[in-house]
Amino acid sequence: MPFPPSFIDELVARNPIEEVVGQYVSLKRSGANLFGLCPFHGEKTASFSVNPEKGIYYCFGCHKGGGVINFEMEIEGLSYPDAVRALAKRAGLDVPDDAQYQSRYRQQERLWALCKEAARFYHAQLYEPSGAAGLAYAQKRGMSKGVLTAFGIGFAPDSYDGLRNAMRAKGYTDAEMVAAGLLSESQRKTGAVYDRFRNRLMFPIIDVRGNVIGFGGRVMDSSTPKYLNSPETLIFNKRKNLFALNIAKKSKLGYLILVEGYMDAISLHQYGFDCAVASLGTALTEDGANLLSKYTEKVILIYDGDTAGQNATQRAIPILERAGITVQVLQMRDAKDPDEYLKRFGADRFRLLLADSSNRVEYQLRVIEKKYDLSSDEERVKFLQESAQLIATLSPVRREVYGRRAAEAAGIGFDAFKIEVDRAYKRLTAQERRKREQAEMQPARNLQPKAASMRYDNIRSAMAEETLLGQLLREPALFDRCQGLSGSDFTAPFLGRAYDQLLARHRQGLEVSVSVLEDFSAEEISHLVGVQQRGDGPVSEQAVDDCLRTIRAQREAGKVTAEEDLLAFRNKLKERKGL
Repeated sequence: MPFPPSFIDELVARNPIEEVVGQYVSLKRSGANLFGLCPFHGEKTASFSVNPEKGIYYCFGCHKGGGVINFEMEIEGLSYPDAVRALAKRAGLDVPDDAQYQSRYRQQERLWALCKEAARFYHAQLYEPSGAAGLAYAQKRGMSKGVLTAFGIGFAPDSYDGLRNAMRAKGYTDAEMVAAGLLSESQRKTGAVYDRFRNRLMFPIIDVRGNVIGFGGRVMDSSTPKYLNSPETLIFNKRKNLFALNIAKKSKLGYLILVEGYMDAISLHQYGFDCAVASLGTALTEDGANLLSKYTEKVILIYDGDTAGQNATQRAIPILERAGITVQVLQMRDAKDPDEYLKRFGADRFRLLLADSSNRVEYQLRVIEKKYDLSSDEERVKFLQESAQLIATLSPVRREVYGRRAAEAAGIGFDAFKIEVDRAYKRLTAQERRKREQAEMQPARNLQPKAASMRYDNIRSAMAEETLLGQLLREPALFDRCQGLSGSDFTAPFLGRAYDQLLARHRQGLEVSVSVLEDFSAEEISHLVGVQQRGDGPVSEQAVDDCLRTIRAQREAGKVTAEEDLLAFRNKLKERKGL
């Protein structure tokens, strides 16, 4: 059953949205609203708006929006009931019994506690006789005892039930250990389970809130895989987390270093570069880049210099830039990775290497140059053509600077190369113009919600439905003009559900606001907030009446199927228009 509406109202009142958002975003007042940088996507110009009076937030860049509960859900990755619990705890409120909600939060808390106990077990095993191989390997790789402690590094003994027995003694069940990714289920024997990690140096994966959510393990022998990560679980998603970010987010260096592996990140920290993070066994994702953008505006990429590393760098650059992050690239020299370089040359040399890291354009130009033999005229032409395509995407000043560098590398005059860059720029701008014109030629598509699951089948009715909701949200007394209308009359189901909930609250004398709607997806709430934000025109009884006429007419038109029904509907329309 849902939470009582009166409780939700009190919860929202006791958690002013500007205070909750202010814990994550630096807000500055501008008129009736507060503005700041959006925490959900990277940006340099504040487009994230908070309206304390309406109790809503909205980003004019990524179009996410909602009330204080939705913000808590989005920012912390919580389900609706778990966000309610978190806000209730913040406000000192007791949550009404919601057993039927089957809240995941208690399960998450249990798994967090289990993974923390597992990390303690693994760390203790590192100093037991059974962990001698792991400790010897860690010391061979130069990890001090302080680093081993700071990162919670441990060892999984070469046993099928070592962890299982230890966690059972702590009161955890096999089912919980399977759910946490600590045990694997046998494919040969039904119901049999065994330790997932065995004979591996263990790296706890800790989220930005300090919860142990999973593990990475490096094997001590020749078996495969060399590195084994926890599977996806209720608390672990490798695409949405980064190794060591819980420590790196506190760095004062002003940038973050992104590397490929645990050992590179740990080695950088040990040598004083406490801003290093690593991906979790996967390529950098949009989620990972957005997470980074919450803690820095600049990332230095240091991937391996082999083909796979260069390809990963090329893929990561646009992902980071879309998140609003300035990208620099450091190409390793005289070593295959940062760990090897630091051990051979030390922190001071590496610091000079960092200072000499190139911006992404310089890096990409070098990558293009390496593809061609510039002693060949034909190859030089191909180099210049591909370089022109890259340089055409830059600002005029940067086109001038990097155009001269590319021309110099190919041994031709800049004026000649500038003609090629200008051609590439014209082609690019023409393509963009065609895209804009195509969008402008399809206004109906532009009116559609972004999420495919919310697409409107009847644009005309949906626009009237949106306008009606906008009017009612601003002046709930206008519900009195909607006699006989219900959400089932709406062609857009989620708009109809919103209407029914708001009408019910109006009849109960409760607050009518998007911020207290229940059982809506984040995309639906964001769209509804956008509807409310667009309602800046005057509140009008006439506007409501016009919307009602359109909704009812479209509803009747939708019921027309047989030929006689079509004739009857046409005659009815003629009567209304006085024809």
